Amino acid sequence: MNLSRQSLRFWIVTLAALLTMAVTASLGVWQLNRAAQKLALKAEMDARALQAPWGQSDLLAAANPGDGVYRAVTLRGRWVQGHDVYLDNRQMDGRVGFFVVTPLRLSGSERAVLVQRGWVPRDFNDRQKVPPIESPTEETEIVGRLAPPPARLYEFAESPPGPIRQNIDLAAYARETGLNLLPVSVQQTGPDSDGLMRRWPAPAVDVSKHHGYAFQWFALCALVASLYLWFQIFLPRRKRNSHGPDAR
Repeated sequence: MNLSRQSLRFWIVTLAALLTMAVTASLGVWQLNRAAQKLALKAEMDARALQAPWGQSDLLAAANPGDGVYRAVTLRGRWVQGHDVYLDNRQMDGRVGFFVVTPLRLSGSERAVLVQRGWVPRDFNDRQKVPPIESPTEETEIVGRLAPPPARLYEFAESPPGPIRQNIDLAAYARETGLNLLPVSVQQTGPDSDGLMRRWPAPAVDVSKHHGYAFQWFALCALVASLYLWFQIFLPRRKRNSHGPDAR
C-alpha cells in the first residue's frame, strides 16, 4: 500500500511538473513570436516610409487607406473651419501641451482627412484657454505621413464635445461634424510654423519587453525542471544509496 501511494504521488508530481513546463515554455515561445511580429511590422513601416509619396488621388483610390500608414503623402484641400480639436496631455520634447488636429477637405472630393497639425503648449494659468491657430480659408497644400488616428489616453469619462478633449474617436467625430472622414489621419511634417511644433517621434516598436517576458517564462520552466529532477530523481537516489542496497 505504501509503495502504491508513493508511486501515485510520483506520477501526480510528474504530470503537474510536465504541465507547468509545457505552459511556461509555450508562453515563452509566444512572447518571442510577438517580438518577431513587431520586428516584421517595423520593417514594413520603414519600407513604406521609403516609397514614393502618395498624392490625394492615390489616397482616395486606395481600397484600404490603412494599408498606406507611415507612407509619405502630399495633399491639397481646405481646412474645415470651426472644427479644431486640442488633444490634452500630449507631450513633445518632454513638455506637456496639446496636439492640434483639424479636418482637411480634399480638393475635388467630398472626403476629408483628420490632420495632426502639431503641438502647442497650454496655458497653465487658464486651463480652458487654447492658443489661436491659423487655418487659412484658401486651398492649401500639406505634406506629411499617413498615420493611425491619435493614440487614446486613459480617461475616467468620455470627453464632451468642445475644442479641448482627452481623446478623439474618428467615427464619433465624423457623426458630430457631418464630415465624410477617411479612416486614417495625417501627421503633418515640415518646418515648425504658426506656433506649431512638428517634431513627431519616430514610430517605435518595443520588442525588449517581449524578450524580457520570454526570458522569465523560460527561466520559470527551467526552475520547475530543476526542482523536479532534484526532488523526484536525484534526492531519492542519494537517499537510497546512503542506506545501502538493502534499504527498504
